[in-house]
Amino acid sequence: MTHAGTESSWPDDVRTLAIDIGGSGIKASVLDPHGSLLVDRVRVDTPYPCPPERLVATLVSLADDLPDAHRASIGFPGLVRDGRVFTIPSLSRATYDGPQDPDLAVQWERFDLGSALAEVMDIPTLIVNDADMQGCAVISGEGMEFVITLGTGIGTGLFHHGTLLPHLELSHGPFRDGKDVDRALGNVERKKIGRKRWRKRVSEAIEAFDAVIHFDRIYVGGGNAKHLEIDDIGPKGEIVSNTAGVIGGMRLWDMVGATAQRRG
Repeated sequence: MTHAGTESSWPDDVRTLAIDIGGSGIKASVLDPHGSLLVDRVRVDTPYPCPPERLVATLVSLADDLPDAHRASIGFPGLVRDGRVFTIPSLSRATYDGPQDPDLAVQWERFDLGSALAEVMDIPTLIVNDADMQGCAVISGEGMEFVITLGTGIGTGLFHHGTLLPHLELSHGPFRDGKDVDRALGNVERKKIGRKRWRKRVSEAIEAFDAVIHFDRIYVGGGNAKHLEIDDIGPKGEIVSNTAGVIGGMRLWDMVGATAQRRG
């Protein structure tokens, strides 16, 4: 998580710009204090190739078409710590679903996205993993809750009694046949092996995650969640709307509380 800007208190009508960055599309809207959309969610295709400067420019252009906001929440498809990018498998490709481009990977490695966005947004800004932000919209706040997003790649988020835990790239753990979970369940493999085999893999991965995490509840979202049946995710599971990736932007600020008020 990262944050930038300072604000001692928010007005009663605080407006939050929420942006969900995905491997195939970038969605955004502005939320009211209750997390409802003030305007319809807008979407643009994620540009490829997408070096850091192009992503920043795309986000600014998207925000320019939306109402003014007091603060921003950004869901990012990778690991971000203290504003710097540590993993970015989707945007390090020159083409959607293509192989990693070494030059792009170098440009993204340790890029200070937090500072870059704070400068251009000119409002306090939080950046978290996209699965973490989606989870903020759907969790109950009770027990250990696990969020998994199925899209171009696989995202995960963990919450304990409503507290967002430090992000772990759990999908980069081994699955089988030399593949990690991110590759085995990602969009390329789904298209390659077909829906039936892919659904079985999702079930296997969820069982493996439960063996490690012992979650009380799991929420499955992302663009490819629509290909699942409820039986695929087990008795502790729930399939959630892909719009949660944006709606979680308001609740994220409530969760982080006072820590969001310092400059990251």
